[in-house]
Amino acid sequence: MSAILSLTLSATPEALSARPASLSLEASSKSLKKSDTFPFKSSDESEDNANAIVAPNAAPANTPTIIFVSLVIILFFNIKHKLAFAVLFFLENKNQTTMKSIFFIDLDNTIYFTKPNEEQLMGGLYHVLEQQDLGISNEQYQMAKKEMLRVPFQKVALKFGFKQGAIDNAIKYLVNGEVTSPLTPGEDYHFIKSLKGRKFIVTAGFHKKQTTKVKMLGIADDFEEIYIVDVTTSNQNKKDAFEALIHKYNLNTNDILVIGDDADSEIKFGLELGLTTFLLDPENLHPDAETTFRGTNFSKLHEAAGQA
Repeated sequence: MSAILSLTLSATPEALSARPASLSLEASSKSLKKSDTFPFKSSDESEDNANAIVAPNAAPANTPTIIFVSLVIILFFNIKHKLAFAVLFFLENKNQTTMKSIFFIDLDNTIYFTKPNEEQLMGGLYHVLEQQDLGISNEQYQMAKKEMLRVPFQKVALKFGFKQGAIDNAIKYLVNGEVTSPLTPGEDYHFIKSLKGRKFIVTAGFHKKQTTKVKMLGIADDFEEIYIVDVTTSNQNKKDAFEALIHKYNLNTNDILVIGDDADSEIKFGLELGLTTFLLDPENLHPDAETTFRGTNFSKLHEAAGQA
């Protein structure tokens, strides 16, 4: 018993000094107030956070942002889809031609060809020229005759250097010349005749001769008007003629197709006015000429007119 008492008495000072320290720490922790900087969380707080994470119906704080981004993505792909559709539509339809319903058509070497009708058309002119001093060799004259089958006389005369007196005498004959024998339209004329719409002949030359050509071809009733640019009385060209017809009839230029064989006349002037053109080039004389459509014959004419 004395031993027990001795142990108790000897331990009392240290034990008593140690217990208050433990009690003090416990009391201190209870007296601390919560703060944002405190590094630990209570078990209640952890449980609350865990419940917040797993709650199925809870919306995250950045829901509006997610919705906005989602809408942007949907809109982007919608626009992308429509754009892709538009590109495909364009590619599928780029070769399709807007239907034409108005036609400006050349006469010489388009509706008919001079070569098969050479005697009726050129015989009298040859006779006049052969009585003139042209100032060129016979070889040059034969070349000039060949070119006169598809090029207006004045242009050929200037190109080969005919003497002015010979040119004047030839023009006097041409001004009063008429075609009195039947002419034959080109074998592809049925492609022109079967076009649906308003058709106009636009030709340049000597008025009486061009008028009687149409009469002898028997095609006057196929056309709404025959517009002749008279080279002896007017400084007009076919561009002026096209503009005159457009204004006279209030024509929509998007509906017009110009058809002819002269790349430097009706085709060139048609393009300058923003018109669609078809160049007839049977001998491939204008391989580099600018035109909307071209052909060695009229088998593709209805396709070019959007009437295939």
